[in-house]
Parts: sequence; C-alpha cells; structure tokens
Amino acid sequence: MSVVETMAGRHALVTGGGSGVGRAIALALADAGIDVTICGRREAALAEVARENDRIFGIAADVTNEAAMASLYSQAEAARGPIDIVVANAGMSGSAPAPRTSLADWQRTLDVNLTGAFLTVKPVLAGMVARKIGRIIFVASTAGLKGYPYVAAYVAAKHGVVGLMRALAVETAKSGVTVNAVCPGFIETDMLEESIQRIVEKTGRSAEEARTSLASTNPQGRFIQPEEIAAAVLWLCGDAAQSITGQTISISGGETW
Repeated sequence: MSVVETMAGRHALVTGGGSGVGRAIALALADAGIDVTICGRREAALAEVARENDRIFGIAADVTNEAAMASLYSQAEAARGPIDIVVANAGMSGSAPAPRTSLADWQRTLDVNLTGAFLTVKPVLAGMVARKIGRIIFVASTAGLKGYPYVAAYVAAKHGVVGLMRALAVETAKSGVTVNAVCPGFIETDMLEESIQRIVEKTGRSAEEARTSLASTNPQGRFIQPEEIAAAVLWLCGDAAQSITGQTISISGGETW
C-alpha cells in the first residue's frame, strides 16, 4: 500500500509550519490525505499556508512555552481527534564565535531547538503508546551529526535533539510508535538567506561568494530543497517504515551519514 492508502484520515502536527521546510511537510502530508495542524508564532503565515490545502489548520503557539503547547494539543485534538504524527520542525539559528556567544543567545538557541522539540512531543507520547500507533519525526540537522564553526549553540542543541530522539525510540519501541530524525544539510529557505546575509555583513564577501561557500559543504555542490525533506518525512509516516526507529536520516548529498 502507498502512504496515501495507509495514512489517509490521520492527524499530524507540524511545528514551524508557516514557512520553509514546515510548509513543505504540511503540504505533503495534506496531499496524502492527512489532516494537518500547523503551529508557529505568526498567525498570518499560518493562515497563508492553510489556504493552500483545506486539510491544513493553523494554531499560533510558542514551542518554548509548556502551557501553550498543552493548549495547542487540546485545541487540535478537540477539532480533529488524536494526533498520530508529530513533526518537530520549529527551530532557529544564529552565529558567533564561541567566546562571543552570550549566555542569553546560548539559552535562546537551546530553548527553541531542543527544549521546544521536547515540549512538542511530550504531550502526545502517552496517548501514542496507549494506542500503539504513532510517528514522531524530529527535523534536526547535519549539525546534530558533526561540528561546524561559529554555531556552537546550534550544534549543541541539534546534538541534543538527536539524543532525545534516540532515547524516545528506545522507550517506545515495543509500542509500535517510531521515533526518528531527519538531518538536512543547508536547505534553500529564508533561514539560509539570513545566514548568507550574516556572512556578507561579517566578512565582506559577496552574497554569491557566501552561497558558493555554503553549497560546497554538500559533495553534490547544491542546496537541499524543502520538498526533499518533506518526501523523507512522508515515507517515515507510512507502514513501509514501521521498522525504522531511532535513526538519523542524513539528507545532505553525502556530507554526513
């Protein structure tokens, strides 16, 4: 059976669903017949994505706020039933040499990327285990598999996400719930453009030089497209991936494995 046949009618939550990778994932799941609740902090962006497919419904919420995430689940499940799929995608990045990384920047990076991932999945775990069905997918990064200079906080947070995924995979393995992480390299999104702009401002290089430098980390010499991440997530949601748990799937053109 295809993913469409096995997952149609189920309910997914995608955080950071108002743009970029989150938007691509939400659209792919909705096109497969899955009801999708997206969340983010910008209501206008969520509404714009929701207009693209009537299976998508947006709720504004901050993934770093435990009460807000509990409220999000209450609203989403009251409207569309239990959540069967969670894609913890919300994230942020910044850059600075480690000695110049402030404690506030360090904490904010961990709050959004790591604590936010935990608060995204915590409310759903008991229900998934009890129903013996569920898919949890973290959108991590190659920064969860290797080190990069000038982004120590981000690398630490994404390594933490990979560790969280592995722990939850062991906890839930006997229940039929699967827990995995997709680990993309540089993705062609607004976040990439922000990174390029920071490089331009700090180094004086041109935007094209900065783009070429970042793309060169991928042995294929290209940026990953959001739809490639969405395709991997969609596959992990299907029955064909029921034995895949505790895995990091590197989507990086061979940069990591």
